[in-house]
Amino acid sequence: MVTILVGGQWGDEGKGKIIDLLSENADMVIRSQGGNNAGHTVVNAGQEFRFHLIPSGILYPNTTCVIGNGVVLDPRVLLEEMEQVQSRGISIDRLLISDRAHLIMPWHPILDKLEEEQRGDDRLGTTWRGIGPAYADKVRRIGFRAGDLQKPRFLEKKLSFVLSKIKNPILEQLYHVKPLDRQAILDEYTGYGERLGPYIQDIFPIIHRALGRNDRVLLEGAQGSMLDLDFGTYPYVTSSSPTAGGALTGSGIPPTAVDLTMGVFKAYTTRVGYGPMPTELDNALGEQIRKIGVEYGTTTGRPRRVGWFDAAVARYSVVLNGIGSIALTKLDVLDGFDPIRICTGYVSKGELQEFPMANISHLKHCEPVYEELPGWGSSIAGLRRPEDLPKAARRYIDRLEQLCRAPIDIVSVGPARDQTIRMSSRPQTLVPRQHQQQHQPSHS
Repeated sequence: MVTILVGGQWGDEGKGKIIDLLSENADMVIRSQGGNNAGHTVVNAGQEFRFHLIPSGILYPNTTCVIGNGVVLDPRVLLEEMEQVQSRGISIDRLLISDRAHLIMPWHPILDKLEEEQRGDDRLGTTWRGIGPAYADKVRRIGFRAGDLQKPRFLEKKLSFVLSKIKNPILEQLYHVKPLDRQAILDEYTGYGERLGPYIQDIFPIIHRALGRNDRVLLEGAQGSMLDLDFGTYPYVTSSSPTAGGALTGSGIPPTAVDLTMGVFKAYTTRVGYGPMPTELDNALGEQIRKIGVEYGTTTGRPRRVGWFDAAVARYSVVLNGIGSIALTKLDVLDGFDPIRICTGYVSKGELQEFPMANISHLKHCEPVYEELPGWGSSIAGLRRPEDLPKAARRYIDRLEQLCRAPIDIVSVGPARDQTIRMSSRPQTLVPRQHQQQHQPSHS
């Protein structure tokens, strides 16, 4: 039983909470792509946890957590995160690292920063953590994989070639900065190998034995579909595929094994960094939503751009990922707003568009088509049943469901785990037990 969880917008949709919600009953949680440029915030038992590489299922003692082959990991960051988790009394004995996962090497963050600076006004807004250069080296077939840490002689030979023949010449001759010291890097990464070695394994047979047992497997996506390398707002995208398809290639699971793809959407839209965002509110209203929603990046701390819900983006993500169930987050942030607007599509060059266009210039200059719904004017943070929601809040949920063309089964009304409303009894592979017998839906 396999569930894929993806972000349906530009990331920061609140996936951490939903992953935590589903992980309680998962036998295995697999992080399938991205690196420590992404972050998931989880509030569990009154404590806040911020995960950048370790799957959120680590909070549950019976859940195996896998860092999959599609991830690029910084060993230093991973070890720091492991130590932080252990310091809070959480065991990491169930953590596994794919020997196929690629490593961020010391030159990757340096090149990330230098390349971004070279772009000037055309910069992409990367996090300078070396994610893009690490994926680029993977494609160039000069990348280092986690399994290389277990082979010191191979690591030394490969490091000598890549550093002396490729990376140091680029640093010295192109960017005029000091070359990196081969021996210092070798010593550093040999030390990482000694500490991480017990966790690094060939994950493929482990995952497929779990599938053979019909274990409950959750694929944890990072970032959002609109940041996909192919289908996002290129070039203002990430360096991997945060879609359902990317989750499969990043874990080694076949599409025939998937039971459900769940998409997470925020009740409004946010984006970090540069690139088109048709519904952006670059005004006092946007700032008000940002403050109420605490819209600042988990990893970078950067303020997020804020706008009304973009149903064209959501519809696109539903179709692209084959989303069969939606989790809607941060609905409570809209408590005090009236009216509330929804973008239903765009007008570009006189034509109505129901999906975002590939041409970012067209997307940047399109005219959003809005409809207005009344606000509900009262706090919903304490509500737990669909029938207790104000009629205006139910109407908003129903309209989003219609526009997205997929059922909204989970609604989050606050950061805490219990601030969740189960909207229907439709079958879901990993819905937590305490939600399975709640009230029947009053909407379709």
